[in-house]
Amino acid sequence: MVPPPVLKRVALWLTCASAVAILLSIAVSQILLALALAFLLLSGLPLRWPRIAIPLGLFLVWTLIALAFSPDPAFGIPSVRKMVVYLMLLIAYSAVQTTAEGRGLMLGWIAVGTFTAGKGLVQYARDVAGARAAHQDFYNYYIADRISGFMGHWMTFSGQELFILLLVAAFLLFDPQVKKWLWLGLPCALAVGIALVLSETRTVWVAALVAGFYLLWEWKRWAAATMPVLLALALLAAPVGIQQRALSLFRPHGQTDSNAFRTIVWRTGWQMIKAHPLVGVGPEEIRKAAVFDRYLPAEIARPLPSGDYQHLHNIYIHYAAECGLLAAAFLTAALIMALVDFRRGLRTLPAGRSERRFILQAATACLVGTMVSGLFEKNLGDTEVLTMFLTIMCLGYTALPQRQPEPAAERLTAVTG
Repeated sequence: MVPPPVLKRVALWLTCASAVAILLSIAVSQILLALALAFLLLSGLPLRWPRIAIPLGLFLVWTLIALAFSPDPAFGIPSVRKMVVYLMLLIAYSAVQTTAEGRGLMLGWIAVGTFTAGKGLVQYARDVAGARAAHQDFYNYYIADRISGFMGHWMTFSGQELFILLLVAAFLLFDPQVKKWLWLGLPCALAVGIALVLSETRTVWVAALVAGFYLLWEWKRWAAATMPVLLALALLAAPVGIQQRALSLFRPHGQTDSNAFRTIVWRTGWQMIKAHPLVGVGPEEIRKAAVFDRYLPAEIARPLPSGDYQHLHNIYIHYAAECGLLAAAFLTAALIMALVDFRRGLRTLPAGRSERRFILQAATACLVGTMVSGLFEKNLGDTEVLTMFLTIMCLGYTALPQRQPEPAAERLTAVTG
């Protein structure tokens, strides 16, 4: 018979392996997640849920209610299958019990995330060579098929690398052992930052800037104040393609990188919300062209600008339109709850660097980045991004200070925020 302490360690290792493997493969990550759950149940560890499991659980319940009222429930089954990912809340929060373990998982993400960024840089070099060989303008050649690392799409890659960049930034700014690992941390930050810039995902750029400003503000306010000047100088020194992409936020290159389609999907989503405020049009229904066209405002001219019309490019509008206003309210409540809990926890910490401060600041920055990028993309609709996000939230709750003094081993009991 395997001793319970061994089962506990195996459950922890499998949980961490599942969380890190999501940077490489959904299938491998979910196999490891199932194994982690099995060992967790065998280990005798107390099963715990973080506080945000309550509004997120209500979000999932309301999604099922919306599915029951959907005109085509079978079409919405993918939304039900994705609910398995939310088991990460239980598994990660139960298996990862100390700040040292949480810190180790974050460092594992940084290591593998830097490796995936490196693959993205190799892909970029190949694209440059491909455009030259084809005698094509690189901007137009690249924009439709950008670097994606081990992921199937550049948006997923960018969403994950956003988290990695914020984790390594929080490590450099708040971890107590940063001097020992500075020689490694800085190259990781540089590689991930360059990959994120070269991904040319504007919405993630905006999220990175806002979350990065938050981290600098929490570290040294003078550093945050200099950020706009440094960004302006960096933009002036950047390659022309990067400058063009940044300026396209305000001056799009016609249909190549039009911003108009987002306005169209938001307006269409608002029509869906007005027509179905309680249960929406149904999970996954927005992907149907016929459903989208039914709610498209009549005054919008055809043909529509190029863009992805299978979702509404805003998690708050999308889930309200898809599953009803309550679904969006529960999801938003979870995000705000975590933000409030983490900020309260940070205020109780003693001044200076610490493992808790590193983890809580990293989790807060990732939360801010998610909330900002969620204004422009359905980022939590990606299994890869969602898995990382939920795990990071669990680590944040694990790092919250105890109401009573910790034992010497710093093992955490259930945290309710």
